[in-house]
Amino acid sequence: MRVLVTGASGLIGANVCDALLARGDEVAGLSRDPTKASKTNPTVSWHAWNPAAERPPEAALEGIDGVIHLIGEPVDQRLTVEAKRRILESRERSTKNLVDGLLAARVKPPVLVSQSASGYYGDRGEAIIDESTPPGDDYLADVCVRWEAAAAPAAKAGIRLATTRTGLVLDPEGGLLKQLLLPFRLGVGGPLAGGRWYMPWIHRDDEVGLLLWALDTQEASGVFNLAAPNPVTNREFSKALGSALGRPAIAPVPKLVVAARLGREMADLATASIRAVPRRALDKGYTFRHGDVEPALRELLGR
Repeated sequence: MRVLVTGASGLIGANVCDALLARGDEVAGLSRDPTKASKTNPTVSWHAWNPAAERPPEAALEGIDGVIHLIGEPVDQRLTVEAKRRILESRERSTKNLVDGLLAARVKPPVLVSQSASGYYGDRGEAIIDESTPPGDDYLADVCVRWEAAAAPAAKAGIRLATTRTGLVLDPEGGLLKQLLLPFRLGVGGPLAGGRWYMPWIHRDDEVGLLLWALDTQEASGVFNLAAPNPVTNREFSKALGSALGRPAIAPVPKLVVAARLGREMADLATASIRAVPRRALDKGYTFRHGDVEPALRELLGR
């Protein structure tokens, strides 16, 4: 296959590109700075793209058999008016420009895997959430609704659309796990904001595995939760990480600590309880490599 990947130089995107190349696919990547991106992976065919301002270049769309769309401004920041604008624009506008380009292409690709996030659901307490659960009513939920709506015209035009609502991707090279490793190794890690809220975690390998499964599987259309089948509370996650590292994990971290760094709104969103399960992927035959959090963490940390 020839696969186009947006966000190809990011943490998830780089792993997706590596997995595609390893199985013999040809990969085209889109980047604002293709010269810089080529240094991270020279095997990818890089093309310049300003996602908020234009459609992808025609050369990048030539002969592609599928698209994996992963681009998006990081959300773990203080939610100023400007930050909110960037976060939304990087998702909604880039998706619209991408889809407009796909629909205008001489030959439309048969499949688009378009990223969304578990933030779609908002805070749901202890309720178990599957793909039929309606959206929440906070800022990130609104972003996800608009993000997904921007991809919808692809399906109407006959492109198989798989929308992937991704949870917290565990990878020691970036994201949440990288941020937690130092305090936990120092023995000062522990549950955040009481630890009773649910985390829709997923191992890096299953994140990549599900994205490629959605790309390859003809029956994979509609929405899929990209989260491990056994979500855990933050307290359970903290205990598992401490155990994997051989360190205590009992130091409570008040929400005020997050609020002081990122603001109250982001602190509330970061501790939203989302007990998401991947019902549709399981029903359609995806087999998780890492379903339980402590073995997943031990594998990632080589413990």
